[in-house]
Amino acid sequence: MSPAWPLSCADFAPWYDEAEALFHVHGRRGDDPLDPGTTPYPFVEVKHEPKVQELSDKLADIGLNPFHLPLGILLDQKEDGFATPTSVCMRCSYFDGFPCLLNGKADAQVMCIDPMLCDHPNVTLMTGAYVERLETDASGRRVTQVVVRRREQEERYSAGTVVVACGALSSALLLLRSANEQHPKGLANGSDQVGRNYMRHEMSIVMAVMRHVNETVFQKTLALGDFYFDSGDADYPHPLGLIQMCATSHADQIKGEAPLGAIMQHLPDMPFEEMARHSMDFWLQTEDLPIPENRVYYQDGRVHLDVAETNAQSLDRLKAKLKQVLSDIGWPAVLIERSLYLGKDIPLSGTAHQAGTCRFGTDPATSVLNLDCRAHEVDNLYVTDASFFPSIGAVNPTLTIIANALRVASIIQARL
Repeated sequence: MSPAWPLSCADFAPWYDEAEALFHVHGRRGDDPLDPGTTPYPFVEVKHEPKVQELSDKLADIGLNPFHLPLGILLDQKEDGFATPTSVCMRCSYFDGFPCLLNGKADAQVMCIDPMLCDHPNVTLMTGAYVERLETDASGRRVTQVVVRRREQEERYSAGTVVVACGALSSALLLLRSANEQHPKGLANGSDQVGRNYMRHEMSIVMAVMRHVNETVFQKTLALGDFYFDSGDADYPHPLGLIQMCATSHADQIKGEAPLGAIMQHLPDMPFEEMARHSMDFWLQTEDLPIPENRVYYQDGRVHLDVAETNAQSLDRLKAKLKQVLSDIGWPAVLIERSLYLGKDIPLSGTAHQAGTCRFGTDPATSVLNLDCRAHEVDNLYVTDASFFPSIGAVNPTLTIIANALRVASIIQARL
């Protein structure tokens, strides 16, 4: 069972609105029946290309509820959906999974870091810096020093407020490295929860090879949440997750993947170029459940990550749902597992959507952070990445991370 959050969606609502504006989120409010938001998106939805629109129409015809996938993107569209001549994003086929040379992705660097460094000369971004540990005063209640290794030299920094946002793995590891006399298990780890309850989505990327040709260029515009809360199967009355489209496959990418056994087994005589032209690509995502045994920790001076799958059956069933839905609309397909985006069986070096490890809550015995994302045991230490998640759901966590960071920033501002 996925645990409930100690704050409601309504508590985050104004910060979601601010995050959507800051990151130029395009979408259509009310399109997704599961979307709890009420404020219109700041930018109009990214319009479907003809084949994706046809897919959307066919899904609706069988009683499903496809919706425009919200996207953070610097795109100005014409009435027909194509990019205007002055748009930063040109709706190319490489939007998903590749860096944008035009900075058309509304990501943290483009929307926050670069403008911050340009507009605020009192902000310094230090590169090549490794935070070895945080040191506290004699009481253990305040961080007094941030110990950094840079250019093979130790440097020390201090501030009235310290914010950790290294990602769910590295934030937990930093706190564990910062153990001292007052915090023998690791900084802020009296609950023994630092590093535990690690989550990453159960994910699968599939290429659906069909009879018809798909000439779509910008494919990542549609999602389907009809099986998010209910599989619809009497023998498995459980949530499954989200189906969404991702970037189109290219022949060279398909050819470059190894091993190709699955592809050659199903389609031994089909050229890679034709395979790409006859395919649509889908990202399937189900929830990973938080369990204490899934954790990151140090042992014998080395980092260990213990991960056991918690929801593999839901992912398998979601894939079967996609195959059945495509058959039901008259588009039977061969589904081929992709490895391009580190799909199913992600190696430990390719963790995706990682969360947990420093979850927030009201009880210091079972959580690391309070509801302000301040450490229960350290008065001036905040953690603002996905470490604070008590559960992860089955959608991309980025907007929630951003919204929470804005929420915590307002709390810190009021405290200064």
